[in-house]
Amino acid sequence: MNTAGLIASLEASGLATTIRNSLFLFPLIESVHVIGLTMVFGTIVIIDLRLLGIASTRRPFTAIASDVFKWTWMAFAVTATTGALMFITNASTYYQSAYFRAKMALLALSGLNMLVFELTARRSIHAWDRNASAPASGRAVAVLSLVIWIGVIVLGRWIGFTTSSTPAQLDPGVDLEKLEELLPK
Repeated sequence: MNTAGLIASLEASGLATTIRNSLFLFPLIESVHVIGLTMVFGTIVIIDLRLLGIASTRRPFTAIASDVFKWTWMAFAVTATTGALMFITNASTYYQSAYFRAKMALLALSGLNMLVFELTARRSIHAWDRNASAPASGRAVAVLSLVIWIGVIVLGRWIGFTTSSTPAQLDPGVDLEKLEELLPK
């Protein structure tokens, strides 16, 4: 199956249709996505500020990393899952979006940046673990990490405000009078 066929089948899936046609599912998924991204970014900032020697300088880097990375990965899993669920609802539009593609490129670059850290500063961690900041390679990775993740956040908002989709359709079984009663007057 080619890319266009895959995109079309994702968008036409029952799950995508259910999310797209629900008044509540997409906003709920998007809210969980934003909360997850906040946790991802917040925990990454903790690590990056430690590498830069700006925060938590009295604690060894390994202790902070041990405490924080489990939360980062958990939040990343939530964010990736909710992002995929949002993507399938309007896959053809998102796939064509330059902002979406740039965001995906930055996410890939963040992985590459982590690899650079693992191959450079992390290999000599025994020498600097208790120092106030990481060596130059670790500090460079931290600065780049902050820039990348701020870019991911900005591009994510641009995606949300520059793509359009078919408006949600009410399920034919929804009682409009009961729905109106739920809305604030």
